[in-house]
Amino acid sequence: MTVGGAHSTACRPVLVPQRELLYNGLLPYSDRLDREASELLADIKWNLSRAVLLRELWPGVAFWTRKLFSFLKLYGRRFSKDDHVLFIKLLYDLVTMPDLEPHMMQSYARLIIQLLKKKELLSRDDLQLPWRPLYQLFEKVVHSKTEHLGLIWFPNSVEHILKALIKSCRPYFPASSTKEMLEEWRPLLCVFDVAMQKAISNMELFLPTIMPPEEHAQGFRLWFDELMELWVSVQNQPSWEGHLVNLFARLANDNIGYVDWTPHLATIFTRILRSLNLPVGVSHMVALRYLTNSYDIGHLVLWITALLGGPGNPAQKELTCLFNSIASFYHPSNHGRWQSRLMRLLQRLPASVVRRVHRERHAAPGWITLVPESQRLTDEDLQEFTRSLTGAALLAMFSKTGCTDAAYALQNLALLTPQLAIPPVLEKTYAAMETLTEPHTLTATLSCMIGMARSLVAPSDRYPEGRLHVLPLLMGSLPGVDPNDFSKCMITFQFITTFTTLVPLVDCSSAPSRHTDLSEVEKDLCFASAEFEDFVLQFLDRCFALIDCSTLEQTRDEMETDTQTQLESLVELGLSSTVSTVLTQCSKQIYMVALEKVYNFATSNIFETCVSGRMVADMCRAAAKCHPAESLRLFVPHCCSLIFHTTENEDLQSEDELDKELLWNLQLLSEVTRVDGEQLLKYRGDLERVLSTCVRLRCKRAYTLACSLLEHTLRSLSLIYPTEYRSTSGGFDTDLPIRDWGRAGDVSALGLCWHVPSREEEDFVFQLLYRLLRPELERIEGHVSGEPPMSREELLQSLAIVQHCLLGAGSMLPPLDGPHVTDIVPSMVNLGEVKLHIGVDYDDSRENYRVSICHTMRLLLHHILEHTEDDTKSLFVIIKIISDLMFFRGTRKKEFDSRWKNFTLVKKSMENRLHGNKQHIRALLVDRVLLQHEMRKLVVEGREYKEVHQKLLCDLLLLSTSTYSQVRSRAQSVLTTALVTFSFSHRDMIPRIVQLLSPQHTNGTQQQLKGALYCLLAAYSSVSLVRDWDCVGTMWPALVRCGLSPAMTLEEHSVGQVLDDIIDRIHRQHDTIGIFFTVSESCVEIAKQIARSHNPAPSSETATVEELKEGLQRQQIRNVVNARKYEKLVNDLLDCLEDRELPWKFEHMATDLLSLLLRDDHPLPPDAVLYFTQGLVHDSISIRKVSIVAMAGILKQLKRPRKKVAVKPSDIGGVADPEGWWAGDRQANRWLQYNSNNLPLSEEQWDSQLHVEKTHVGYYSWPREMMIYAPSEKLKDDLPYEEMSEAEKIISEYFSDPEFIEQLIEFLSLEDRKGKDSFNPRRFCLFKGLFRNYGDVFLPLLWPHLEQLAADPHESSQRCLCEITAGLIRGSKLWSFSKVDRLWHLLCPLISMALTNITMETFTDWGTCIATACEGRDPRKLHWLLELLMESPLIGEGSSFRDASLLYVLQGGLAQQQWRVSELLHRLLAYLEPKLTQVYKNVRERIGSVLTYIFMMDVALPHTQPTTSPHVADFVTRVLERLKPLTSEAEIRNHVHEENTPETEDEHTQAVKLLKTVLKWLMASAGRTFTTPVQQQLQLLPLLFKIAPVEIDESYDEMKQDARTCLSLMSQGLLYPQHIALVLAALEEMAGSRSWHARYSVLTYLQIMVFYNLFTLLSVPVEVQRIRKLVMRLLLDEQLEVRDMAATTLSGLLQCHFFPLDRMLQTQLQTLSQMRLPKARGELTSTDLVRRHAGVLGLSACILSSPYDVPAWMPQILMDLSDHLNDPQPIEMTVKKTLSEFRRTHHDNWQEHRQRFTDDQLLVLTDLLVSPCYYA
Repeated sequence: MTVGGAHSTACRPVLVPQRELLYNGLLPYSDRLDREASELLADIKWNLSRAVLLRELWPGVAFWTRKLFSFLKLYGRRFSKDDHVLFIKLLYDLVTMPDLEPHMMQSYARLIIQLLKKKELLSRDDLQLPWRPLYQLFEKVVHSKTEHLGLIWFPNSVEHILKALIKSCRPYFPASSTKEMLEEWRPLLCVFDVAMQKAISNMELFLPTIMPPEEHAQGFRLWFDELMELWVSVQNQPSWEGHLVNLFARLANDNIGYVDWTPHLATIFTRILRSLNLPVGVSHMVALRYLTNSYDIGHLVLWITALLGGPGNPAQKELTCLFNSIASFYHPSNHGRWQSRLMRLLQRLPASVVRRVHRERHAAPGWITLVPESQRLTDEDLQEFTRSLTGAALLAMFSKTGCTDAAYALQNLALLTPQLAIPPVLEKTYAAMETLTEPHTLTATLSCMIGMARSLVAPSDRYPEGRLHVLPLLMGSLPGVDPNDFSKCMITFQFITTFTTLVPLVDCSSAPSRHTDLSEVEKDLCFASAEFEDFVLQFLDRCFALIDCSTLEQTRDEMETDTQTQLESLVELGLSSTVSTVLTQCSKQIYMVALEKVYNFATSNIFETCVSGRMVADMCRAAAKCHPAESLRLFVPHCCSLIFHTTENEDLQSEDELDKELLWNLQLLSEVTRVDGEQLLKYRGDLERVLSTCVRLRCKRAYTLACSLLEHTLRSLSLIYPTEYRSTSGGFDTDLPIRDWGRAGDVSALGLCWHVPSREEEDFVFQLLYRLLRPELERIEGHVSGEPPMSREELLQSLAIVQHCLLGAGSMLPPLDGPHVTDIVPSMVNLGEVKLHIGVDYDDSRENYRVSICHTMRLLLHHILEHTEDDTKSLFVIIKIISDLMFFRGTRKKEFDSRWKNFTLVKKSMENRLHGNKQHIRALLVDRVLLQHEMRKLVVEGREYKEVHQKLLCDLLLLSTSTYSQVRSRAQSVLTTALVTFSFSHRDMIPRIVQLLSPQHTNGTQQQLKGALYCLLAAYSSVSLVRDWDCVGTMWPALVRCGLSPAMTLEEHSVGQVLDDIIDRIHRQHDTIGIFFTVSESCVEIAKQIARSHNPAPSSETATVEELKEGLQRQQIRNVVNARKYEKLVNDLLDCLEDRELPWKFEHMATDLLSLLLRDDHPLPPDAVLYFTQGLVHDSISIRKVSIVAMAGILKQLKRPRKKVAVKPSDIGGVADPEGWWAGDRQANRWLQYNSNNLPLSEEQWDSQLHVEKTHVGYYSWPREMMIYAPSEKLKDDLPYEEMSEAEKIISEYFSDPEFIEQLIEFLSLEDRKGKDSFNPRRFCLFKGLFRNYGDVFLPLLWPHLEQLAADPHESSQRCLCEITAGLIRGSKLWSFSKVDRLWHLLCPLISMALTNITMETFTDWGTCIATACEGRDPRKLHWLLELLMESPLIGEGSSFRDASLLYVLQGGLAQQQWRVSELLHRLLAYLEPKLTQVYKNVRERIGSVLTYIFMMDVALPHTQPTTSPHVADFVTRVLERLKPLTSEAEIRNHVHEENTPETEDEHTQAVKLLKTVLKWLMASAGRTFTTPVQQQLQLLPLLFKIAPVEIDESYDEMKQDARTCLSLMSQGLLYPQHIALVLAALEEMAGSRSWHARYSVLTYLQIMVFYNLFTLLSVPVEVQRIRKLVMRLLLDEQLEVRDMAATTLSGLLQCHFFPLDRMLQTQLQTLSQMRLPKARGELTSTDLVRRHAGVLGLSACILSSPYDVPAWMPQILMDLSDHLNDPQPIEMTVKKTLSEFRRTHHDNWQEHRQRFTDDQLLVLTDLLVSPCYYA
């Protein structure tokens, strides 16, 4: 915009949009869009700022934020940077306003995510967002304290959206935020506590990682080392480890080259390999049950990608090794639970590398730090990367789960390095095209080639010869068009479409004679292109054959049905789109030949119009579209003359069945006319004549076809659409089309040709409407007035013509207009609709047929409903017409959506992610521009609700509640769409629907009632409708009251069902509706800035002072009114419940709805409290259940706030922490420990001690400010009755009534579902709230009941006691000492009595009860309970079950207390140690579990002090001392009988018993501890090796099974470099054991250990050599089984490339295998035989180590092996087994593998594999 004169003060800068939508500029009416966009933006700015200033969140802000959303969809980010920042700041302030209604918060969040989507548009200098408001919001929503009590309801997706919001805002947090976040979350890092999960997941979400290098010291440097050390030292994948890995992955990806990962590579890859959970080894490996928290593959892929590159590229070596070790798992014959993870890894890794290369080489520079030069990926790096993955991808192609993952991987590898990725796939494709027996290989290879198409076709220096394959591939794929194999047919169509879209089919064989500058490849291409014509013609022949096979007569009986099957419609779609693509891409010469061929085929046969007819007509349409002028010249005269000829006969008009030829020609004509409208004008007269004759034919088939001809003609004339989709603009007349192969379209020069209706076309459209539509409307009006009436068939025919005219010319008829419906919603902001220009200027001088159709249809509708309501077919059409009158402007939403989906699919499969910048093929870009045009026609949300619409909606409501269910359901769906489309129309319609439900509506029918209920159900399905108090306030009571309606019968199933559905929908979709709306001052400030901004300036003046005052006033009034409406709704529901007539179903419904109305910002009215209190003893169990939950919520509402004070930890303990970070048990937190010499036993001690309830506090670092409950303040314990609120009085009265209590306890101790019940946390919450709010007032009444329950051993009574006890203990948290003391004097005997009666059914409940009671409580305040439990867990006499249960209960209590009860743990250990020789299995298992908890605190974490709890090392030393008698024996016999004999047993028996318990402990702790005590485990290893059996046999006794399990679990443990030498020393020592079982177990242990610690071991080469020596030593073992196992181990180690198969190893094995055997037929010298066997085994291990390929060394080794076929056993057996295994694994790809052998070798091999010895 230029302004004359420099002095002009109004001079404004020109708008520099942030990012425009390029596609808008290509629309034919693009010149009008700039102004339109500016005006709309000005409107949005004005109205949005005004709505905020007037504090009108609903409807004002809500309405205009939706408009802003639409603006983004329509114009992209077409606003200045300043506006962009202001919008974000305004919405950020709105979204973080405290107490915002959840639904609003979610919609603002969605909009911010949209605005922040393109990071590169706003740098951190432009925008900074504070992190704390967002964190507070996240805390409040995700860790809500009241949600579980039903006091606030959030939408289901809220957590997901908030996380996305945080992700979008993260880059804009200020530099200081990292330090603040760490201060906030470091104190939570206590590994034993759930707080750890919260801390780490918060860090993963919030910590910013995108910062300029100079800020790194304020960023990740503050936490990286600390968290990395933590990660490295923690084992067994606790649930938070995944979040940590995600954080590291993000850090690595955002800061490539700034973090040095090299020292951690071995750890990272070892853990990645472990997290894939792959099965290893021959024995049945015991899977660890806790391995469910494996890492997220998406983040792993990101991390691996970021590690690649740099000097030496060390990570690539590890990656190659990783894929080598897992490659065999990709083979199609292997599958298991792990497969999907492996496939995802393979699929995403190349895509991620492509993204990285794009970022390094092609992305536009922005504010985000670039990857340093030295770290970027070079071409060598990429080749290395492709090589490491290709093997796995080629195996995965044929996987059982389908080839899509592999195809996607190969597509991206082909982008990176086409010369490496494409040739192997090509090879497989050609092979698959030749074979007939394996169609699945063809499907798989073709779909992989489709992905690689662009890389193959595009001219590239790296793989120029790729283009020569295009023609052979196309020709080779033709046999795939096969009528007998449906899936092959579809994939072939897709293949041909993909390739022809990229390649112009032009014969340029003459070019080399004209051009001298062609390269060799280009010359070859030119000569090859002569075959294109053959290809097109052969392809058409194939299609004709396909059609001939699918005529209706051939596919099925005439009798069955006239419609297509689903498969046929898919084939039809595939066929027409492929033909269309092929012909579009042809040169004019080839096209003319093809057109002739299609024309002859279509006109020389007569097809039935259902199946084959549709296919042929579609083909003709496809052909006609490419060059309309030429094709219409052939088809139109031909069809018209035949039609005229046939219809000359007058009798035809009234015949019901017409001749097939006429029908076929009509069908053909109706499809061929779907082309450029301009060309149709030449055949104006013919078409008009055909239409006016055929539309009135009586035969239904004929007039239906004529109607579709009418619709297609009108659409071709009146719509705006592109006329060609070739791959290069301007056709193929250039000299060298081969240079355009695979070229991307250029958005800036697309050269689009649009069809825009000309004046002539417009005239023709209206002429047709005048000749055909006008008479029908008059005829229908005549029918309504009774002059002359029509039969139903005639009426249907008239309606069909009307409908098709509307569908054809809809885009030229202006939308319905008229006055608004006023007073629906009060607002001070303009809520008008936005008119978008869609390329049509309506001509007001012509008749608006939309209005006349509307008028006629309403007349007809009422006529039918009055006189012939059973004419449902006409009603169906009328409903469609009404829907089109309101919404249709040339495009249907459904069609648009499916095309949009289709577009994205094609885009994904064809896009070039490497270069980016919209490098799509031209056809796709043209399609996208058309979609943009159609989207503009469809943006209808927020259309104004006018009186015309109101009338139509009332008609629809009539239909929705009419007699016939199908009419009802169709009308309902249109009605719902209308309610969503027209702003606020639901406020007008819902009261009308509700009226039909009211009991006063006496003349209603049951159908009306059902219809109305379904309308409500539909209204609920679109959430946005039922969001305000007015609607909910009318709907909910009406739903309950309709139970009193005379028409309501619950006998009918469908009524009951729809009511259930409505309640279910309400439950699922109800989120809390706000009552109090405030707008913060900061929002108002930003709104003022927006109102003052320029470019474009807001469209009107800002709000005046009076208006602002009024806005404030309205806000206050609105809040008061909302609260009134809320209370009225509660009271209405209560009134309904008073009614005695109400059926039970509706009573339950009302109670349910009432319970949804609890809130945390407004107390529940006292009447409702009364209702729920009485509901606790209601007869119906479901009402009791609802009441219990509601009651817990009400008690939470009534909770009195308690005062908290801040304390400084160092003042209390008297010791401050030294500098740096420290964790664990230390001087400074000693005062938090449980200390039996200093327990609060008196009032003074109780009040003087500071109690810290949360267990994690103080373990890591202290919080900045520690808040604890004020101890000294004398709490008024009991609320005096006078001070209670109304609600509190009600509860107090009921709970002081003995009868009420008795009934309540009786109900609570009933069984609900036998055997399925368990401790119910909701009842616990109820009692906790009761005792927290009221102190011990109700105890005297409850006590006798509790004693009764304790004496009753039934599970339901015990469970009830558990719930009340836990509630009592937790509720007494803040009672005064005297009360607590009294309570425990009563409770202790009660609990011990209950624990003596503990049973199988109740022990878990008691465990839960004690654990719940101790959770988050200071142990010093529970000392009574803890001491009671510690008294004597193992009594020894009585049942083993009781001992185990008491230990379980004790463990529940202590586990909650974690590190704060070290004294108790010591006492317990001292108590248990003498009792470890238990006989009973269940007690042993329980002791094992308890020991795990005792030693849980003994962790080796960084910066953590040694714990004061018991240490494993001391314990193991003491145990080994007691196991001495066993270590000296060679074989351990288990001969202990299962009963406790007196202590006369010898040491040996005692030791065996002890060992059994120790085994249980090792098994229990294997997966739970955070760090494994490796040294201690190694001391126990020799014992385990002695006992563990070799083969798997269920009949072994428990001790052997356990030993085996322990070995399996230990071998999977994570090793650190410092431990490797120790483990190997132990294994070497065992390898010299006398027992061969032990030597055998060493090998199985080794296999698993190496695989699970692969990279850690590889990083210490010395140890690799030791392992190699150890395996070779065992290969020479005298025991046959051990040798076999050693060979298997060797093969496994070679397979995962643990050490290379080098010359040295080969020579060593060959020397061994050639060991001479003495000739004497006597006793063979065993050592020689063993050595020779060892050599043969070693060679066979080499062969088995590459099961799916043939490396260079293999043929020779196979030959060597074959020499041993006649050796003595066991050698012969080994050779045979190896050969048969080789044959099995290499059989699939033998054609490929045989290339590796010489002819002589092949002869020997064939001889071996089929020789008689093979069958012997």
